[in-house]
Amino acid sequence: MRPIRQAGGSGSLDVTGIEGVSGSRFTDGNRVTLLWKERESFSIIFDAVRGARRLICLEFYIFRNDETGTELAGILKQKAAEGVRVCILYDHFGSLFTPGSFWRDLLHAGVEVRASRPFKWTSPLHYVHRDHTKLIIIDGRIAFTGGLNIADEYRGYYARRKGSGWRDTGIFLEGPAAADLLDRFRRTWQIWKGRPFAPCDRPLPFPDGIPVLPIFTNSARSRRRMRKLLYFSIGSARRSIFLTTAYFTPSWRMAEVLTDAVKRGVDVRLMLPGLSDISSAHYAGRAFFTRLLKAGVRIYNYRGVILHAKTAVFDNEWSVIGSTNLDFQSLRRNDEGNVGILKAEFGGLMSYIFEQDMLTADEITPEAWAGRPWTEKVKEQFYALFRRRL
Repeated sequence: MRPIRQAGGSGSLDVTGIEGVSGSRFTDGNRVTLLWKERESFSIIFDAVRGARRLICLEFYIFRNDETGTELAGILKQKAAEGVRVCILYDHFGSLFTPGSFWRDLLHAGVEVRASRPFKWTSPLHYVHRDHTKLIIIDGRIAFTGGLNIADEYRGYYARRKGSGWRDTGIFLEGPAAADLLDRFRRTWQIWKGRPFAPCDRPLPFPDGIPVLPIFTNSARSRRRMRKLLYFSIGSARRSIFLTTAYFTPSWRMAEVLTDAVKRGVDVRLMLPGLSDISSAHYAGRAFFTRLLKAGVRIYNYRGVILHAKTAVFDNEWSVIGSTNLDFQSLRRNDEGNVGILKAEFGGLMSYIFEQDMLTADEITPEAWAGRPWTEKVKEQFYALFRRRL
């Protein structure tokens, strides 16, 4: 395939380079819809699930029995009653507080339910490995992935009831890429003793569709490729790098490649939460701010609500959307699910959304950062000692 770049580009962010590093291939002919408005996102997802005819597969880190989870469970039970096969794979740790009665109710309605990466007394240390993927596939022709879990905090009405909501991003796919994601789910489903199922008919590509690259990890090898792809993308960018992540505890190498990008004249910006649901990870990441700010990396704290999105856009062309945070847990331990899109129009939309988030964020200046309270500095250095455990 021919490299796809905007006029004036001089880096190596092309199809051949990305495929070589990732070990995956782009799938042509897909339609994509970016989901970044909570109420709209869940409406699109739920409507797609209601339209299923043969098969619904769900894989989620968190699936709660709150209003959002109960509403989706009701739709899934109805589809099972209509003869649609429904398979749910939930992470044991992430959904630890979802009661067994919730899963039993789904099972009694004909929904197939399995837990991924359950705790085992024979190997308790393996419990640090989690299935952090967020994935829905419908009939092998429609798929959703991103950062959204099945829980109220990811949905718009949560803001009206609780006074705060979460800002997240997902992507809705139609076309052959959905069949690729179904193949991936089927293998994972069988690992956790799910009943086998045959593949669905592969959908025809849309003539006006775009290429999509699946970037999923479930092994040390695939996680290593994910890290290589991240470093390759940062190292190949020539104009801009816009990174959004919910949890930021970078390795020394990541901090180095980001500062090297600034030295090359790249506009490097980080969008991070101003508020976090995990304060230890929040402070551990801030321990790297001084170095990054001195190098010229621009850092923004999202204001008012918790930022949970995980996205990256390089040179307004190469975009990655999914579940991977820029922390040790995601890049070294978790099973993660992402997709990449190499398209200038889509990259422009991603950059626009980043700029919109900047309007709801406070930029951290080196001067203000140097003057922060000493108690904050102590917390940062303390939690940074445990960044590989967060």
